[in-house]
Amino acid sequence: MNQQKSRHTTRLPGYDYNTPGAYFLTICVKDRKCLLSRIVGTGVLDGPNVRLLPYGKIAEKYIKQLNDYYDDLSVESYVIMPNHIHILLRVLEGPSRTPVPTAQNSVVSQFVSTFKRFCNKEYDKNIWQSRSYDHIIRDQTDFDKHLQYIYENPFGWTKDDLFIDEDSEIPQV
Repeated sequence: MNQQKSRHTTRLPGYDYNTPGAYFLTICVKDRKCLLSRIVGTGVLDGPNVRLLPYGKIAEKYIKQLNDYYDDLSVESYVIMPNHIHILLRVLEGPSRTPVPTAQNSVVSQFVSTFKRFCNKEYDKNIWQSRSYDHIIRDQTDFDKHLQYIYENPFGWTKDDLFIDEDSEIPQV
């Protein structure tokens, strides 16, 4: 029997994702594998540090490059966790896009898709979960809350919903 997966969009119906504003993105590794980084050190004064693994270094390179590649986007902040990435992305006023913007071809979707594609080409395989999560930033308070979340995410790694014990072998690219 051929059963088709029922997919539910996390996108806000009717919202134009090309609208200038800020978006909080989460991009996850398939099967929650800890391929991107390790959280090391738990000092009270210096806090934990994110130590990028080879896959994480490649991901960071493309986050930075895509920030320069898109004239109408700005990566405001990001953190590369062991098995996911959080990005605070700002869509700036820019030239109109064609075709008519939809959730599938929005500048936010294009950023995520291009980021994954560039990384996968260098990884020589796909490590990413097929879908990503986004949240439309509503106001300055919401922006500040998500900026703080990105900063504090390494501090709460062991309590994170995406936490998986990292005692596995460090992957090589």
